[in-house]
Amino acid sequence: MSDPLALRRARLGLHGAFATSGFVMGAWAAALPGLDARLGLGEARLGTALLLIQLVGLASMALAGRIADRITSRRLLLWTAPATQLVLIAPALAPDYAVLLACAALYGVGVGFIEVGINAHSVELEQRYGRPIISAFHGLWSLGSAAAGAATSVGLVLGFGNQAVLIAVAVVSTAAMAISTRPLLPPQDTVRGTPTGGGSGAPTGAKIGAVLLTALFLLGLGGHLVESGAIDWANLHAANVLHADDALAPLSYTVFAVAMTVFRLLGDPIRARLGPGCTLLWAGALAVLGYALVLASGTAIGGGLPLAWTGWALAGTGIAVMVPVLFSAIGQAGGTPSNVALISMSGSTGLLIGPAAIGYLAEGTDLTVGLLVPAALAAFIVVGGPLTMRRLARRAPHPAPVAAAPAAHV
Repeated sequence: MSDPLALRRARLGLHGAFATSGFVMGAWAAALPGLDARLGLGEARLGTALLLIQLVGLASMALAGRIADRITSRRLLLWTAPATQLVLIAPALAPDYAVLLACAALYGVGVGFIEVGINAHSVELEQRYGRPIISAFHGLWSLGSAAAGAATSVGLVLGFGNQAVLIAVAVVSTAAMAISTRPLLPPQDTVRGTPTGGGSGAPTGAKIGAVLLTALFLLGLGGHLVESGAIDWANLHAANVLHADDALAPLSYTVFAVAMTVFRLLGDPIRARLGPGCTLLWAGALAVLGYALVLASGTAIGGGLPLAWTGWALAGTGIAVMVPVLFSAIGQAGGTPSNVALISMSGSTGLLIGPAAIGYLAEGTDLTVGLLVPAALAAFIVVGGPLTMRRLARRAPHPAPVAAAPAAHV
C-alpha cells in the first residue's frame, strides 16, 4: 500500500511544480515588452515568435504524452522538468531575431513537456488519493504566474534589466523544479510490488474510444476559447466598447483572473460534492451568464463597467473548474498520459485560434458580436459537458484507491 506520508510529499512536490511552471510562464509574459524593445521586433515579428512557441509546444505535447506512456509521467518530469525551466535563458540571451526564433522553438518544446508531465502526474496522484485534488494545482499555477509579474516589476524597479531578471528566474526555477519533482510517486503497479517496466500500468487509452476523446478535446477547446475571450479581449472591450478610463480598463481582465484563481483553489470540494457532470453544467451556466452580462453592458444606462466586471467575475468563476474536471475525468476512465496530453493540446489550440476567431468577427462587425463566440462555446459546455461525463463514467474502471486518502486538511 502507498505510504500516506509519501502521498502528502508527492502532492506538496506537485504543488511546487505547478507554481514554478506558472511562475516561469508569467515571467516570460512580463519580459516581452523589454525583449521587444531590446531587439526592435515590432508587433508582427513578436507575434511570429509567440506563434512559433505555441505551434512547437502543441507538437511537443503529443510527443511528451507518448513518451510518458512508455516511461511514466514521473520519469518524464524527473528527466526533463528542470531543463525545461532552464531553456528560458535561451530567448533572454538571443542577440537578434533569427536566433530568437530558434530559441522560441526550444522554449516551446519545454512548455509542451512540462504541461503534459505535471498534468499527467496530477491525474495519477488524484487516483491514488481517491478524492478531487487537481483544481488546486491549477490555482497554484495561476498564483505563480501572477507572482512572476510582481517579481519582474520589483526587479526592474531595483535596476536589474529584463535579461538579468529572466536569467535569474530560469536559474531559480530550475532548482525549484528539481526539488519539487523528487518526491513524485512511482506507478501504482510498482507500489503494489508488480513493476510494469517503463509503462505507467494504466489501462490502455483505446478503452476511452475515439468518439469520447474527440468530445473531451472539443470541451477542452471550448473551455480555453471561453478563457481566451477574457485574456485577449476583456480590457479592449472595456476601453473600446464601454469607453472606460485608461486606469480602469485593465481591471476587467484582473477581475476575471482573480475570480478564476480563487475558484480553482476552492474547486476540489465543489467537484467532490457535485460530481463532474453537474460541475460542468454549473460552470458552463455561470460562464454563459457572465458573458451575457458583458454583452449587455454596452447598452447599460449610466455606464456599463460595473456590469461588465460582474460578468467577467462570473465567467472566471465558471471557467475555473472546467479543465481540471476534464483532466480528472480522463483519470477516472483509466486514461493514459497521451490522453491527458490531448486536453493540454486543446488548450494550446484554443489559445491559437481564439484571438483570430474573435478578432476577425469583431473586425467585420464589432467586438460585442465577436464575444458571442466564447458565449456560444460556454453554452456548448452546458449541454455537452454533462453528456460526455455520463458516457465516460460508463467506461470508468472505478479502481479502488491504493491507500486510504489522507485527511482532508492535507
